[in-house]
Amino acid sequence: MSTAEEDRTSRRLAWCVAHLLRHAPDHVVTDMIGRLDEPTRKYLCRDEWLSASTVTLLLRHGGAADRTFIARNPRVVGRPLPGLPGPARYARRRTPPELLPLLRADLGRDPGDGPLTTAELVGLLRRHGRRGPRVPLDILALSHRPDPELLLAEHLREPLPTGSVEALLLVADLPLETVLAFLAAGAARPDGRSWHRPAVRAVRMGRVTHEELVAHVAPARRTLLLARLPDTAGLRWTLPEQAGMQTAVLRALRPLGDDPRLWAELLRHAPGHPGPLPELVAALADGTVPEAADAGDPGPDLVRAVRHLSPTAIEPYGGVERELALTSLAVPMDSVREDIRWVRDCLDRGLLTGNDVIRHKLPACWALDQDHWLGDVDHPDRHDRPAAVLASHAEADQLLALALDEDPEAWWSVARTLPEFAGTLPHLLLRVTEGGSVSGRS
Repeated sequence: MSTAEEDRTSRRLAWCVAHLLRHAPDHVVTDMIGRLDEPTRKYLCRDEWLSASTVTLLLRHGGAADRTFIARNPRVVGRPLPGLPGPARYARRRTPPELLPLLRADLGRDPGDGPLTTAELVGLLRRHGRRGPRVPLDILALSHRPDPELLLAEHLREPLPTGSVEALLLVADLPLETVLAFLAAGAARPDGRSWHRPAVRAVRMGRVTHEELVAHVAPARRTLLLARLPDTAGLRWTLPEQAGMQTAVLRALRPLGDDPRLWAELLRHAPGHPGPLPELVAALADGTVPEAADAGDPGPDLVRAVRHLSPTAIEPYGGVERELALTSLAVPMDSVREDIRWVRDCLDRGLLTGNDVIRHKLPACWALDQDHWLGDVDHPDRHDRPAAVLASHAEADQLLALALDEDPEAWWSVARTLPEFAGTLPHLLLRVTEGGSVSGRS
């Protein structure tokens, strides 16, 4: 039986690991989870804020105990887990009475006379999938005999509407390779308002990780837009999901470095490149990208996405007040509430950014946890300072990547050191790597 001290140690390690996993590549996440002892793994799955990709990898590679604890975790929301309801929001809506006569006319027979063939199913999904997944879900509820390979072949020949792809991800038991292939193929309406929904749904359903999404989604411009979706109504990333997508895209863009010429080339070639983003980035870094005949205008949304991702952030200016604000990050106030109020006030006045908090706040584990400097939230998408959250994620991504790269041993060393380390994150990384500065910035 574990002692109270061992229990406290396991809980604190699980808390720190959960924050580190938000910034780690998929193979490092899998490796680090495998290193945890049973109590720490239980606390990680049951109690911590887990990123979407971490949940996906735990469900994919973990055991029955992991799934049970994740299903009990009140902080893992929006993901149908084994034993929990799936697309409940759509199931509560009754099938409209006029749908069956319409389907009967489309098929030329009664749908109840026998299972739908793959050709019939594809025909119905093409006709009725342009206004969201509701009607396609009703169609998939009919008796049918789907062949995943034939469905994918039809999708590759002529892409299915976005609503039908989303419905297939919701209820069809498709293999991972098929899911990735569905996401890799373009939609029937590439400029439609809901083109992003299948990608968001696949991550939220636990089908794919953000890193897999970046590796397979095509064309490249869509991946860049997924990191900064236009402000429209409908299914969107939650704030942690958006941070995870930003992390995965920035990891793919890392070969571009800080070279403004390469970033300008990215914006020039992205509109016309048909392949995934990592392929375009590799070609840009090697200087082998083919010249597009007519790449077209990138458009304001793509320009905004690339500007958001590029390393050209302007540091705030504040003179003595800014120096005081930076110093205060290392000196806790009399209470946590007062500390949070002060940091939020400095963020609102432009004296601090999320980058500053990651670099200067101590201890490092508090800097990585936004709740310790923005306040607790009862839902993962209700932080009212999203710009600060995304900036802090990007800065932590860069520091950890520069210091640790993709070495699982280095990441594990940081995880073991983080719970009891009293300094800032850059100081922690210097200690673990035993090197010089982990960043070229001043």
